[in-house]
Amino acid sequence: MFESMVTSIADAGRELLYGGRKPLLLQNKTTMLELCHSLLGQKGEALGTALAREVLDRYQGFSDEDKAYFFQTLKSKFEPDSEKLRDAIQTFLSDASAENRLKLERVVETPRQHLIRALNMAPGGTVALVQMRKELQRWLNDDPSLKVVDADFVHLFKSWFNRGFLHLEQISWDTPAAVLEKLIAYEAVHAITGWDDLRRRLEADRRCYAFFHPALPGDPLIFVEVALTKGLASSVQTLLQDEAEGATERQNQADTAIFYSISNCQEGLKGISFGNFLIKQVAAELKSELPHIKTFSTLSPVPGFNQWRKSNPVDKETGEPSDDAERKVLMKQCAHYLCKEKRRELPLDPVARFHLGNGARLERINWMGDTSKRGKAQSEGIMVNYLYDLRSIEANHEALWREGKVVMSREVKSYL
Repeated sequence: MFESMVTSIADAGRELLYGGRKPLLLQNKTTMLELCHSLLGQKGEALGTALAREVLDRYQGFSDEDKAYFFQTLKSKFEPDSEKLRDAIQTFLSDASAENRLKLERVVETPRQHLIRALNMAPGGTVALVQMRKELQRWLNDDPSLKVVDADFVHLFKSWFNRGFLHLEQISWDTPAAVLEKLIAYEAVHAITGWDDLRRRLEADRRCYAFFHPALPGDPLIFVEVALTKGLASSVQTLLQDEAEGATERQNQADTAIFYSISNCQEGLKGISFGNFLIKQVAAELKSELPHIKTFSTLSPVPGFNQWRKSNPVDKETGEPSDDAERKVLMKQCAHYLCKEKRRELPLDPVARFHLGNGARLERINWMGDTSKRGKAQSEGIMVNYLYDLRSIEANHEALWREGKVVMSREVKSYL
């Protein structure tokens, strides 16, 4: 309904703008920069929407070289006015009133943000801007100066995609095939090998939930896969290879929900956090649906372990070499890596940083939890259970963020 209304406004604006003739704004005389400035100066809704649509249409027709130049233009031509900024800073420093602070905030905000907001008014504008930021990522490593452009996208996306706009949906075999196809494509942790594999992951002893946003209908932002088990799971291969037969019985006997895969779906929303809300809400949904589920835990990879080991060798135990001795050394190293290695007072490992920062407890380290080629390459096959105790999530979160303390079980402490 809203999308069709915006499209009608855009069409009306195009009629006013072009009057049935060849679009003036698509002639070579009008540069993209001039088009963007015209959009920023436009007050009328219909004409503004039409201009926004023209900018996005032209951008989508650009070559990679033209897109790179466009991002450079956004960086150099849409910065705050330095004189006005200097004056506003001096005014605020001489009189730190709320009114002067507000004036300073207005001057500090970049014209890029105004432009991105204006582009969002076009039909399909949000989708186009998410795609635009995805393409921007390609140039950030080669040209770090473009991070100021990326920062403006992130700032706005954090508002547009905040938790209040998201809705949670359970994915089942009855979900439209177009969405199911996207799950297969987006799965980032344990690849879905086809429709039979997907169907197994949606049986009675499994659950899948996704967050959706009104501006991206039918396209998940993030999804989580859950296995209902008896006790903590220690092997992802066991979870993935379970036969479907007896799924309902296993659901009824389960006392534990294992979050074994979380996949972000939109590269253009990188850095916008959804997973923390997703896990907690899914835990609440499962607790309501299945009161006999008492334990909520992950079975998570340790993606940075082997990379860390290469540059941080730890002394091995003395004695005859054996598989058991190697296992003991690796488990101790992994416990040290997860609990002691920090970056700005937070765990160095990205998955540990996410779950521990989200209030989970480091519960168990599992030997040969993932025997796949990827699992061996990342962490010699080691996987971790992070336990979400709904009664202590907030306390665990505070312990990490305030004191840098990793909350862990006695078993994990024994390795240290």
